[in-house]
Amino acid sequence: MAVDVRRVVEIWNPVGKCSGTGYLVADGLVLTALHNVLGCVALEVKRLGSDEEWVAAEVLWPQAPPPDLEREPQADAALIRITGPGWRPPSGAEPVRWGRIDSTVVRDERLACVAVGFPRSEVRDGVRDTKEIRGHIETLTGLKSGGLITAYVDQVAVPGKRGEKSPWAGASGAALFARGRLIGVVTTDRRQDYDGDQLTAVSMVSLAARPGFVAAVGELVPEEVTAAASEGRPRTAYDVEVPPGVNNLPELPSPIFVGRAEVMAELERALSAESEQTITQTLHGLGGVGKTTLALHYAHDHVGAYRLVWWIRSDTPELIEAGFAALTVRLRGKEASDLTTTQAAEWAVGWLQTHPGWFLVFDNAEKPEDVHAWTGQLRSSGRHLITSRYKRGWVCEAISLWVLDEEAARDLLSRLVEDADGDEARALAEELGYLPLALEQVGAFIAQTGITIAEYRAMLHRHPQRATDAAPGGCDPERTVARIWRITLDVLEEWDPRAVEILRIAAWYAPTGIPRSLFEPLAEDPVDLAQLLGVLADYNMITLDRAGVGIHRLVQMVARTPSPDDPHRDRVRILAARDRAAKLMLGELPEDPWANVAGWPTWRVMLPHVEAILAECDRGEETAEIDRILGRAGQFLEEQGQLSQATGYFERCLAGDARLFGEDHPNTLISRNNLAHVYQTAGDLERAIALYEKALEDHVRVSGEDHPDTLVSRNNLASAYDSAGDLERAIPLYERTLEDRVRVLEEDHPDTLVSRNNLAFAYRSAGDVERAIPLYEQALSGFLRVLGENHPTTKIVRENLSIARAQQPRPTPPPQALPATPPPPQTAP
Repeated sequence: MAVDVRRVVEIWNPVGKCSGTGYLVADGLVLTALHNVLGCVALEVKRLGSDEEWVAAEVLWPQAPPPDLEREPQADAALIRITGPGWRPPSGAEPVRWGRIDSTVVRDERLACVAVGFPRSEVRDGVRDTKEIRGHIETLTGLKSGGLITAYVDQVAVPGKRGEKSPWAGASGAALFARGRLIGVVTTDRRQDYDGDQLTAVSMVSLAARPGFVAAVGELVPEEVTAAASEGRPRTAYDVEVPPGVNNLPELPSPIFVGRAEVMAELERALSAESEQTITQTLHGLGGVGKTTLALHYAHDHVGAYRLVWWIRSDTPELIEAGFAALTVRLRGKEASDLTTTQAAEWAVGWLQTHPGWFLVFDNAEKPEDVHAWTGQLRSSGRHLITSRYKRGWVCEAISLWVLDEEAARDLLSRLVEDADGDEARALAEELGYLPLALEQVGAFIAQTGITIAEYRAMLHRHPQRATDAAPGGCDPERTVARIWRITLDVLEEWDPRAVEILRIAAWYAPTGIPRSLFEPLAEDPVDLAQLLGVLADYNMITLDRAGVGIHRLVQMVARTPSPDDPHRDRVRILAARDRAAKLMLGELPEDPWANVAGWPTWRVMLPHVEAILAECDRGEETAEIDRILGRAGQFLEEQGQLSQATGYFERCLAGDARLFGEDHPNTLISRNNLAHVYQTAGDLERAIALYEKALEDHVRVSGEDHPDTLVSRNNLASAYDSAGDLERAIPLYERTLEDRVRVLEEDHPDTLVSRNNLAFAYRSAGDVERAIPLYEQALSGFLRVLGENHPTTKIVRENLSIARAQQPRPTPPPQALPATPPPPQTAP
């Protein structure tokens, strides 16, 4: 970013009866030269090219008394805070990027620089002769000691006015930029000492070192001004630039797109309107009518018009959050690997707020409030398109998307099937309810099998499906898709039954982004799997892209619904597909998500599919595999801070274990411990302690005093007592657990190391630092050996040791307690 002229302001000093130049470094904060405001507390400012009135301002920094500029010319800078109620900052401005230069940057070349100021602006409300000052900085003479910069003016006509000491009078206070970074503040003209046009500026590095400046500005991390400065570490948390056109758009489900010109034009008018505020447009209609397809075509057609185009699945609040988190992963890469889903999503919102010119698509939003929680934070910097089955509750008037008219439906069929212009084609389109999804699937089937439209209609009539719930407007897309499902599956079953099995299994996952690796056990090798998926895609039963496998929601719904008239959909096959889907999923899910940070990226990919299969399995009918998925998913969600969802999964898991295995089974005891753990994390200590006490009692009775699970329960109960402030009960339990773990598990077992840290934490909380420090030292040494220097647990213990050693008289932040030790992974009997 170079000089943003919208940030250039004129400053009026009513005491000195003179004006100068300033630059907005934040919405209400102006950087200028100190001598422009000396002797004056109340000032006035006005933006460049603005017809607005002057607004009030005041000197924020430096505080009185001001420095002596004769002795300290490098102190000639000030920060002004705008206080007038009529002030309106420029919208959509990018954050200022600070820079620093030295001789290694300039070398033998000239470093180009630029500033914008108000020369010959000596009279308030007089002619405002603004000027862009371009020049360069040289190695030997451009960088001065004491934090000053000399800029040689060139490439511009020098203003002149008789009787003035300097032709640049009034430009003092202008921000000096080099390679897009603000490197200094112009202060004086050196013509009084030297021939030629030379201006002096105070460097930002010098100002950053002066007391109070950084605190007044906020975050200030000067970047080295080099040719590759933009490739270095970002200056701020959100300073990550992307080229125009970055997107995550799925592939178009079909290149054939008819009958939507009018709606596309309406959408174009809505989203391309001139507005300084974000424009939000909702597209609503029944399932299968083509909302997603239309949104995809619009997004692909306009991908070059935006800085970024991002597609967000919006079925649930968790999926929306995951979509924003995925944006952070795309922009920050490996830097985002240790962020929780919530942290990553919050960073994405901050980036979007500071980088205008984007387009977000919220696809298949179920509830307006789920989307508004995010769009409300992004009201002044981009465009939103929302697709939903629901019409009301949106912040805009939703555009309705209906089924195709007869002409468009026949046009669609004619592009897929030969001889689709007659009465048979017209009748078929009517029978399919003019639904785009159904028409595309039927056309693909007819084209691939080589049958006629009449033969297909006869097959359709011989295999009618039971009617399902009516859809809005009297059209039933589920019934239509179910009819196509039976006929298409007959052909697929004859070709290869495994293709139908893949469809049945995919019906239990989320509709998009299903990893291909989930289906690998169903195929002989990668080539075999590619052929299976390819045929399914040929029949438009699935879509394939780099993100994985997609299957339409209506197809999934039909595939999960038993039908006595459809041999592909008998209850036994459907439940068998659910169980197989669960087993395949367990093979992909990383174990121990509490501690296995390396597995978090895989969890983020799999979580939508985990949520889908758990949502479709009725409570009280969980299998052992579903029960294990509940437990692992609860662990991951708790670690990511999604406690409400984690609690629901753990409660359901405990009920399932008790039903499947009995109250005293190890799985049930582990689930009881897990539920207590999430209660503790959520601050519900009363319920946590009660469950921990029961879990410990049961573990002692069932497994014995020295069983590792018993030791876990004792440690966790101590942790809950500790959290409740009951150190009298916590410390003895911690001491006993450590003693038993040293004896049973040995010194360097991770659980033993956790016990050392937790006991040290309890001692520290009780004020016994002398006993805490040796334990922290032993724990840290062990974690360094076992987990490595960069593991989150190692970092926590190191911080705890540092705090304990500090022993400062002033209050210090409390050390972090490690979370209660997670139990070993659950295993079905």
